[in-house]
Amino acid sequence: MWMYIAALVVLYYVVRWYRELERVPDRGSKYVYITGCDSGFGNLLARHLDKCGFCVVAACFTEKGEEELKKSCSNRLSTVHLDVTKTESVDKAVAFIKNLVGQKGLWAVVNNAGVSVPAGCCDWMTVQDYKSMMEVNLDGVIRVTLSVLPLIKKARGRVVNVASVFGRISASGGPYCVSKYAVEGFTDSLRRCLHPFGVKVLCIEPGFFKTSVTDTNLIISSIKKLWEKLPKETKEEYGDDYISKVEKLMEEKFSKMPDSDLMKVVSCMEHAVSAVHTRTRYSPGWDAKFFWLPLSYAPTWFSDYLLLKDIVKPAKSVI
Repeated sequence: MWMYIAALVVLYYVVRWYRELERVPDRGSKYVYITGCDSGFGNLLARHLDKCGFCVVAACFTEKGEEELKKSCSNRLSTVHLDVTKTESVDKAVAFIKNLVGQKGLWAVVNNAGVSVPAGCCDWMTVQDYKSMMEVNLDGVIRVTLSVLPLIKKARGRVVNVASVFGRISASGGPYCVSKYAVEGFTDSLRRCLHPFGVKVLCIEPGFFKTSVTDTNLIISSIKKLWEKLPKETKEEYGDDYISKVEKLMEEKFSKMPDSDLMKVVSCMEHAVSAVHTRTRYSPGWDAKFFWLPLSYAPTWFSDYLLLKDIVKPAKSVI
């Protein structure tokens, strides 16, 4: 019996693999709009899709990011300045895209722009700390998506939202996981709303990869800035040596976790953009597939135990 089950599982994955090989035709006439192209996944994806023959509109936050992409890509790639937190910036980018795509519409938008700071314990945060991250990671995704939906509908294209495996399980305090859970919710609701129009809405859920989002120095710096603003009572609860212990833990463990092979994520993004038969969710990274996602389905008491057993405890911890 187990042999038959194993054979069916193998057959399923072979058929899925073969089915997913097919790519959309006529790439040279298809425009793909990508946010957050200054570095990391967005930058690599813009270069990769340009080599694949797509017409790429790479949105960058800095002039330097725009200039470097133009130098390294073909004349099919266009760049545009974009601040996803500003409606006027998003509107200018859309006007630029409309002139480019004409009556063809926009084949895909990839909402890649995101930040990971401020980072720290929930009780160190203010509402403004949450708002500042949500403005980029959630509101930015919604703002950009809604601005191009008429163009996406016209092309019967696709929306690709970059969330995180931490949109499936909260492994840390602060607003990051909250924002990614919200992106997952927006993606699910948008997918069902746009299904009648032939528009695909897909989600990328990367594990730990070596980008600015997982930059240990940046995260530690954010934690220290929050610490300096805390009232005396809160600092006493955590202890004077709490920050040094957290810093040591991050340098010893967290800094070694991120995968440096960003193409694992970019390949999933490319598949979401170019495959005829796509997946609803992509979870690049062995840690995502074999640890974080299974853990998200585990009983809460078990996931809490694993995630809490090695944390730095506050000085006045009662457990």
